Amino acid sequence: MNKSILRSKYIEIRKSIKGENKLKYDNDIFGKIINSSEYKKSKLVLIYVSLKDEVDTIKLIKQCLKENKKVAVPKCQGNTINFYYINSLEELKKGKFNLLEPENNSLVLDSENSICIIPGICFDKQGNRIGYGKGYYDRFLEKYRGTKIGITYKDCICEKIDTDKYDIKMDKIIVN
Repeated sequence: MNKSILRSKYIEIRKSIKGENKLKYDNDIFGKIINSSEYKKSKLVLIYVSLKDEVDTIKLIKQCLKENKKVAVPKCQGNTINFYYINSLEELKKGKFNLLEPENNSLVLDSENSICIIPGICFDKQGNRIGYGKGYYDRFLEKYRGTKIGITYKDCICEKIDTDKYDIKMDKIIVN
């Protein structure tokens, strides 16, 4: 199915997940991540800072910092995203697209022993994703060599997404 149609459909589905259900689903996903072998082995977690309707990542960022894992969050720069280390959530400020971004310039140059937690509006059963349509993550993931983990709600998994040569598959998808 057409990406823009799927994007609109699943944005609405995601917006409909609220209150206690959202909290429960977010906690389920959090638990599955921190209990995964990929997370346990990782020394560095590249992770987005969630918006209201997305799977909550704030709790996971706090957990990573508590466990003394290195944490890096993305900053949009031109047509690319780069990840920068943070030591606390207080180091973030609103940036491009109203996203919380790191203020510092401590760029991640080596992603050895890392996982990247990747947002998506929806994913299919083969590991493909639909994001917001700007290609930031696909361009980043083209060069990234760590483990790519997509997170979403089970209601945002579809049968098949039509892909093109620029789309990068996830290594794993975690749902509630």
